Amino acid sequence: MYEARQTMATTSAGNGTSQRAAGGSPTDGGGGGDRDWFAPKPGEGRTAPSSRPGPAPVPEFTANPGYGRFEPSRDAELIRRVLEEVGPVSQALTSYFYALLFTRNPGVRTLFPAAMDAQRDRLFKALLTAAGLIDERRTLAEYLSHLGRGHRKYGTVPEHYPAVGECLIDALARYAPRTWGEEAEAAWVRAYTAISQIMIDAAAEDARKAPALWHAEVVSHEMRTSDIAVITVRPDQPYPFLAGQYAGVETPWWPKVWRQYSLACAPRPDGLLVFHVKAVPAGWVSRALVHRARPGDVLRLGGPAGSMTVDHSCGNGLLCLGGSTGIAPIKALVEDVAGHGRARPVEVFYGARSDLDLYDLDTLREMERRLSWLSVRPVVEGPSGGLVGRLPDAVRRGGPWSAFDGYLSGPPGMIRSGVDALVGVGIPSDRIRHDSLDGPVAPRG
Repeated sequence: MYEARQTMATTSAGNGTSQRAAGGSPTDGGGGGDRDWFAPKPGEGRTAPSSRPGPAPVPEFTANPGYGRFEPSRDAELIRRVLEEVGPVSQALTSYFYALLFTRNPGVRTLFPAAMDAQRDRLFKALLTAAGLIDERRTLAEYLSHLGRGHRKYGTVPEHYPAVGECLIDALARYAPRTWGEEAEAAWVRAYTAISQIMIDAAAEDARKAPALWHAEVVSHEMRTSDIAVITVRPDQPYPFLAGQYAGVETPWWPKVWRQYSLACAPRPDGLLVFHVKAVPAGWVSRALVHRARPGDVLRLGGPAGSMTVDHSCGNGLLCLGGSTGIAPIKALVEDVAGHGRARPVEVFYGARSDLDLYDLDTLREMERRLSWLSVRPVVEGPSGGLVGRLPDAVRRGGPWSAFDGYLSGPPGMIRSGVDALVGVGIPSDRIRHDSLDGPVAPRG
């Protein structure tokens, strides 16, 4: 398989410039790749470019040329067999992968935090997730484009990708002896070549429009409960986000350790950004932000990401479920609707364990008094003066909701049950938006 690995090394890195950034066609150079592997299927159409900042349209990526023709469904079958075999030994596999990566490429170690406990699984899990999606072309393109843009803040460059690919292949070969062979290795090489090129192209496109990261000074830090803080920051340059999106945050106390936090405001004339942060047990970043950060401290922010945004060309109402600090992006969506000046019903279900945990209810109530189209319904699990029970159950008791679009933000379990509840009350799945942080995006902490 030397030839296949050489193909992976040359096509993934090239000269450090993406094919599209260089102005070339994906098939320039006479490669024999399958042009249509990552093109939309008939009837899917293309995503039109947006004039607004925020989520980039899904790129028209195709597989990189030069590694031979293949049948995507057959490759997907081979890849999934390997994934099934390595599942029970995933921890040992991950440790071996990083041992190979850092031993063979010592310079790569500086891209990772000193303590790898929280970071160790993320890169490897992302690679395996992408491989598992190899025949779901549109989902894969969206996922990898997000990863490629997000990896800019770590200092990742095209030359890093072949090194990661070599170590991935060798780790899988060691821990999948039953399903590994020449055919499986060829499938993984082809898949990784395409995966890495999508990420490289997305990063190159993003670099033409935005910096890799922003510096943001803390201008206010307000404790709302013993473990929740509302933090306002001033970025050093305009931060082009949409209401409902989130950002990666790095603190000065834990270099190279990033966590994702939703923005709790719509874009403001003064350019300030607001985050709601809950300190979680063993959460390095969250505990530092809640208990250590003070005005004057400088954080670093990655670029905005997330698709839980409002379609202002549509007149549907918004049915919003926010659990705990998941109310932050919901609040931003309300501000966004208000800022566009178009009255449309917005129903907010705000869930918490107790009344004391409804830390932002007063602010939402004040917005409710000003905005005739806004309704706020607190829902708690224990005794309360409002609705009592689980958030999804409260939604089921309300309605009808068929004329609403669904928005969910909160713990992964709440999102999963919330999606089921919204589908159950008649909202189609394609009108339900959320950015669950237990999937492609790193967990909070």
